[in-house]
Amino acid sequence: MTHIKTLIFDLGNVIVPFAFSRAYRRIERLTGLTQDVIAPRMAQSGLYPRFESGQIEPEPFVDEMNQLLGTSLSVPEFRDLWVSIFLPDTLIPEEFLRTARSRFRLVLLSNTNALHYHWLAENYPHFGWFHHHVLSYEAKAMKPSPLIYAQAIEHGGGNADACFYTDDVQPYVDAGRQAGLDAEQFTGFEKLLADLGQRGIRF
Repeated sequence: MTHIKTLIFDLGNVIVPFAFSRAYRRIERLTGLTQDVIAPRMAQSGLYPRFESGQIEPEPFVDEMNQLLGTSLSVPEFRDLWVSIFLPDTLIPEEFLRTARSRFRLVLLSNTNALHYHWLAENYPHFGWFHHHVLSYEAKAMKPSPLIYAQAIEHGGGNADACFYTDDVQPYVDAGRQAGLDAEQFTGFEKLLADLGQRGIRF
């Protein structure tokens, strides 16, 4: 009998795949800037980490992005562009989460922001199966900060040893292990099932 009581999942490229290039292409069409200009300009601005750690709200974030890119998009217009990074087909089936919820506590642990999260929650029914969502912009901390893992553990029942965590980013997996979680890198649904199977958890 497994001692695992809680399953903790990352969001992007674990449940919902994404590619920033999809948004960059739309920005290219709007501005004439090329992707090799857009991506470093955004990275150097530091805007995105501020947004995802809750240091800036959506409206001023969009204002600053407009200044950065030379656009004049409204918040809804920018959100429409910004959520274009997400692909429609999920990497983990909803049915798996529905079944898992009946056996385990489910926690979502994500570096995300209000514009992305609310749109995702509206468009992917997967989110409804989680008992709790630990979101960086609400937690005011981003992976790999120990602070956000501590919140996930707390909402997972308080015992890190009883939590299994999967994330596609290896440094975040490593940070999870440092926080005491049983963690594995996500490379696909079949690998997830195999990792759980090694712990005596079968679906």
